[in-house]
Amino acid sequence: MLGNLTGLHLLIILGIVILLFGATKLPALAKGLGQSINIFKKEMDTDDKKAKGADGTVQNTTADPTTPAAQQAPVVNPGPSVQPNSTTDHRI
Repeated sequence: MLGNLTGLHLLIILGIVILLFGATKLPALAKGLGQSINIFKKEMDTDDKKAKGADGTVQNTTADPTTPAAQQAPVVNPGPSVQPNSTTDHRI
């Protein structure tokens, strides 16, 4: 679908983007995009490190049913609360 874009098409798209955002805002947009990509890469690296142990083997991240945290009682939602009757007529 996008394989048919030529250099002329890309220049037209770039011109439209400059008209929409202005030349002064484009560097800020590019910087924000770059920072977002760097944060995403760092988060992916920390997830990989968390999943691996000290010896480089992958740890089991599922909860062990014998741990005390897994044996806690489930959270029970409270019942519906009683709402005041707003349809009463308070005329004298």
